[in-house]
Amino acid sequence: MSETDLDSDSEDLFDDDSRFSRRVKRYAQVGGQVGGLAAQLAGKRLFGRKLDAKKHSGELREALGGLKGPLMKAAQILATIPEALPEDYARELRELQHNAPPMGWAFVRRRMRTELGAGWEKKFARFDKEAAAAASLGQVHRGESHDGRELAVKLQYPDMASNVEADVEQLRWAFRVYRQYDSTIDTSDIYKELVARLHEELDYEREGRHIALYRLMLAKEAQVQAPEPLMELTSKRILTMTWLDGRRLLDFAEANPDQEVRNRAALNMFRAWYVPLYYYGVIHGDPHLGNYTINDDASVNLLDFGCIRVFRPAFIKGVIDLYHALRDEDDDLAVQAYTAWGFGETAKRKEVLQVLNIWARFIYRPLLEDRVQSIHEGSSGAEGARTISRVHRELRKHGGVKPPREFVLMDRAAVGLGSVFIHLQAEINWHRVFNELIEGFDVKQLEKRQKAALKKVGLPEEIP
Repeated sequence: MSETDLDSDSEDLFDDDSRFSRRVKRYAQVGGQVGGLAAQLAGKRLFGRKLDAKKHSGELREALGGLKGPLMKAAQILATIPEALPEDYARELRELQHNAPPMGWAFVRRRMRTELGAGWEKKFARFDKEAAAAASLGQVHRGESHDGRELAVKLQYPDMASNVEADVEQLRWAFRVYRQYDSTIDTSDIYKELVARLHEELDYEREGRHIALYRLMLAKEAQVQAPEPLMELTSKRILTMTWLDGRRLLDFAEANPDQEVRNRAALNMFRAWYVPLYYYGVIHGDPHLGNYTINDDASVNLLDFGCIRVFRPAFIKGVIDLYHALRDEDDDLAVQAYTAWGFGETAKRKEVLQVLNIWARFIYRPLLEDRVQSIHEGSSGAEGARTISRVHRELRKHGGVKPPREFVLMDRAAVGLGSVFIHLQAEINWHRVFNELIEGFDVKQLEKRQKAALKKVGLPEEIP
């Protein structure tokens, strides 16, 4: 892309007509691929045509992987939700990585000037021209503050707001088409959740407050670090924070074969995700390999805070209640838990409850057994696939379900962290770790902590 092309991307000069035209351009970029999915699914359903899902899903992954923007992000999240997409598509979309090529210096210079003013360079002791990392929504540059701190400066790519509006419409269409193909899982609330989180990820000032929230929640966790946001050098489309050094998970695992070190890293990751959840009702919804690093002492650095979910305290109580229900074989408590999650009257039907519990026992299994074990001991990817297939098949018999919107990131975090623990080959008594964490749980105390924390960092207290 030339500098002239980049100049034409300056959102600050857009009027309503040009914004609309860019949304139309975005439709054209992604519409062919999403439309191809729609046409092939429709052809299979209406005309009995053979659907070459493996071939087409690979093409879809390649197309999305070349697009900077929210559709790629949504695809990655969606691919982790069991049965939300056909397996061939889910498998391919899970392979999407944050490897979009960075934008050039012309864009960087203009973005910084627009957001921080004409003299933006003087606000840094050093600012590196070359991007240190590139992702789906933005790219990161290294810098240095005048007091000597190493900085990470994240710049949002051009026209992401228009891309969101275009992409969520394409996503809505894809969901509708798939509902015609298979209505077992009602994805309407999943769609709402994806849209809400994608809009939030565009607001870098909000992400800065997310970082402040995590620093507060993890203040007593010496083995987990979050960067310090510099709000005076942050705007809606630029986020400046301190730089945290560390190694990627796979590099760390290869360099540290010692089992004790691996276990310690896994426990630190566990606490990084679940101390905020069970003490404050907040979860980091994207344990993607690029969103954290691990230090030589097995401590964890959290790097990206765009995809954060605040839960109703009653939902967190439901998570714990379901654990107790499975442990004690208490169907009444299980119904109470699923109802608190938002499954409604459906979960009260005995046949549906039994099917949901098949899924729940598989997910909760490591927490229910009081012994040291790997997170996947006694199970495998094949067994997981068989379990999901069985649940889907049985739910179809009984009219399907409508997963609550909170389920999306909860499930994504569980799947993502499970993958982390497998990579680390961790062997831990997950039962004891979990029970120590939830000991003395009080939903009213969680609610008080949550409200106080959100208020302190300036985040909305109203939870969708």
